[in-house]
Amino acid sequence: MTVRSIAAAAFLLATIAGCSAPAVPRGETLPPVKLQAASLAEGFTSMERLVEAARKEGSLTVIALARDWVNYGEIIDAFSEEYGIKVTELEPGASSQRQIEAASTLRPDVFDLSLEVAVANTDSFAPYKVRGWQDIPDDLKDPEGTWYAAYGGYMSIGYDSRRVAAPASYADLLEPGHSVWLPGDPRRSAAAFGAVMGASLDESVGEDGEDESRDADGPDAERGVEFFARLKEAGNLAEAGQQPSVVLDWDFLNAARAARGTDSGPGWKVAIPGESVLASYYVQAVSKDAPHPAAARLWQEFLLSDRGQNLFLKGYARPVRTEAMRMRGTLDPELARRLPATTAEPVILTVPKTDAAKAYLQREWAGAVEES
Repeated sequence: MTVRSIAAAAFLLATIAGCSAPAVPRGETLPPVKLQAASLAEGFTSMERLVEAARKEGSLTVIALARDWVNYGEIIDAFSEEYGIKVTELEPGASSQRQIEAASTLRPDVFDLSLEVAVANTDSFAPYKVRGWQDIPDDLKDPEGTWYAAYGGYMSIGYDSRRVAAPASYADLLEPGHSVWLPGDPRRSAAAFGAVMGASLDESVGEDGEDESRDADGPDAERGVEFFARLKEAGNLAEAGQQPSVVLDWDFLNAARAARGTDSGPGWKVAIPGESVLASYYVQAVSKDAPHPAAARLWQEFLLSDRGQNLFLKGYARPVRTEAMRMRGTLDPELARRLPATTAEPVILTVPKTDAAKAYLQREWAGAVEES
């Protein structure tokens, strides 16, 4: 070997060694891993160490994640494949409240909850702020890191374009020929409740002479109930067994129906009319009693990563980090174009407003709609 080749080889070895050098100065050691840490930097120093700790645990237990809900099947499989961690899936159809009630016996590592259930149960969670923390809007995260949104959707009108025209407003649904289906009882179903409140945002649904003291600029339970009473009176509220021409539901569910073309045929389309639209987000939390605390934190990092957020987008959900990812060019543009188009401003119900509206529906729905 020549002197020149020996020197080149020595330089190459030095370069490789430099690329793989530890992130700490020579002679110093990394701090011990803290599995209950509230951030990556505090507990693990790097993603590599978090992954290593999670792989040692080898398992993650999730609850209430139906595989056909916002692409959770692919999300779970992708996480498991990437990190070599077995995911145990419990009670895929469980409600948010059921998750909390079952936690002591089923011992899930993580939760996927409605905002109001999360806010009411922060003592059940271990704080953990993911790397994308600054990208999450302030009104969709707890300042202490006990919970934070990952994905959500807008209330929408799914309609059979072969039977009815594209609705320009919710008031159009009062016209003859519409058969409007609610996804459940609004006193028990989050989607049906959202439909009532979402419809109330549309100023066109208010009757003449409406009480000016009512909230004209936001969701109003009384206005929503009155609108559905009018739908029922017009004969436009679908009964069980009827084939509806309209379904009021979150846009990620209506968009999935349109893509499948099986629920209501190939003519299914989605509209989000009006200047304002009701938005709802599902929040994530780590159980304070998580049997696999490192895997639980790695799961949250995955869901809030660019890859995880785009996987939600693939399921027609709206990633919570959408705006930041769009600015950085990491939001998948092709998937984003599949979302129902809208220029409406999203409105998120506060927990007190939600509680008051639900109480109103419990009192008034039956008499105004079911018995009318």
